[in-house]
Amino acid sequence: MKRKYKYWVVIGYVFIIVVIVASFFFPKTDKKLLPRDYEQIVQSDTLRVVTNLEPKAYYVQGDTLQGFTYELLSALQKYTPVKFSVVLENSLENSFSGLENQTYDLITRNIPVNAGLRSDFLFTKPIIRNKIVLVQRKAEFNEGKKLLRNHLQLAGKTITVPVNSPYILRLRNLSHEIGDSIFISENTTYEAQQLAMMVAAGDIEFSVCDEETARELQAKLPELDVETDIGFTHLEAWAVRSASPQLLDSLNVWIERFRHTPDFSRIYRKYYHNP
Repeated sequence: MKRKYKYWVVIGYVFIIVVIVASFFFPKTDKKLLPRDYEQIVQSDTLRVVTNLEPKAYYVQGDTLQGFTYELLSALQKYTPVKFSVVLENSLENSFSGLENQTYDLITRNIPVNAGLRSDFLFTKPIIRNKIVLVQRKAEFNEGKKLLRNHLQLAGKTITVPVNSPYILRLRNLSHEIGDSIFISENTTYEAQQLAMMVAAGDIEFSVCDEETARELQAKLPELDVETDIGFTHLEAWAVRSASPQLLDSLNVWIERFRHTPDFSRIYRKYYHNP
């Protein structure tokens, strides 16, 4: 019995030693994905694009796709032999997560560029200029309540925005500017367009939206007022991973050239009002 016990003890020690030695000669494989930049994208023959389904930007009309973003992507496709794989994702948070884990290579939606986002992602040259406006109900649709026209009037008010909205930073800065609290409610279900509709329906009191989208919604929802600016004119651009500088350079070359063409002017005038 003792001999068997000693036998198994020796076998156990030998096994442990073999495992330790093997760990030195056969280290664990690093499963972390290699950075996917322009060279890897060309080799794969596919650029993974994520955008959002949005009025004017990317939408379905009848049996065809249309929109500002859709037409820009169509123009970009002519510039490169790489095929585009386009995924629709309305959540900006999920789009950025997909960018980080290399599910996507490029976010093609008009993202307000701020210092916080620049620290984590790379942004292309500006696609358009825009500004943020307050979305509220007109007095005749809101029991005669006066419209907010001064930033100081936002003190103590709650503004509902999509979760992780890039507009949150501006609202926090505005709260510091007026020296009072502006409460921010992050909605995990709806994007800016749906929240504006909720304002029109009286389900929430205030939201914010980019001016171009807000005016488009106002034309369909007469209950809305979008005349109060929340911030100055800002730049909106597309985003890539911080580990994709070559892809960024290639996109910037195309954007810089295309912005000065009659085709860009035609597309822009088709979907936007501001010059």
